[in-house]
Amino acid sequence: MAQYLIGMYQPDGIVPPPEFLAPIMARLGELTEEMQKEDVWVFAGGLHDPSTATVLRTKDDGDVLVTDGPYTEGKEHLGGFVVVDVPDLDAALHWARKQAEITGLPTEVRPFR
Repeated sequence: MAQYLIGMYQPDGIVPPPEFLAPIMARLGELTEEMQKEDVWVFAGGLHDPSTATVLRTKDDGDVLVTDGPYTEGKEHLGGFVVVDVPDLDAALHWARKQAEITGLPTEVRPFR
């Protein structure tokens, strides 16, 4: 078995209203239950807005510079993720496809080393 991160990218800006998000969150909850039942779910989490990020950079003198805000500015940001433990990439893509169909958002799959 191998672990894969399924990342969900959200557009920056205004968060959709609860009446729009509620059915999506309910379906994601059902997907989580399905993953748990199939014993592939390892861990999942949603992330706060990128403006809450803190970035640490090592300077040439060895000191560490700490700054507020995301590492990169963009029109989208990683909004949440699921870690699955599955036999191969095809199995990870199976679960990622289900998540993408529910959210309608770009979804990235990456293996852990």
